[in-house]
Amino acid sequence: MTTLRALFTMAALAACAGTAQAQTVVTMEGHCEKLVIGGQDITPNCKEKLTNTVIGNRTSFDFSANDGQTLSFAGSGAQQEATEITEALQPINLVTPGQSNKDGIVRSPAPGVGSCKFSSPEPGKTQIACEANSQGKSYAGTFITDTKPKDAPKR
Repeated sequence: MTTLRALFTMAALAACAGTAQAQTVVTMEGHCEKLVIGGQDITPNCKEKLTNTVIGNRTSFDFSANDGQTLSFAGSGAQQEATEITEALQPINLVTPGQSNKDGIVRSPAPGVGSCKFSSPEPGKTQIACEANSQGKSYAGTFITDTKPKDAPKR
């Protein structure tokens, strides 16, 4: 399954989910182009993995850094819009920065306003770009998936 198809499938699951709290998690590998947490650019520390999680009708895009910081952008999948044939826009209403320590990850969820946009600029690659503002601070993450997952069948 291509990354774009996986994202659209996850979006459809989020939009159609009822009261059941089914969870779907997809971890993508690629290149982190941008990571800004609370106005601080920590792009050089950004990990080369992005996780997309759907729980019930909520969907999130989760970035992480080598120094233990994390950033999650979340919103209702039911509010997702198609902006182009190959693009989707996910409104964001919750931003969750976090920091890992010896006891786990300490998260600080806060209401936010923004969006995540994902598209397929070329076959096999997808760009996920999230931006939001929360409590007077800016948050952003941009990730480009690998052209072909490592576990993809060889042709």
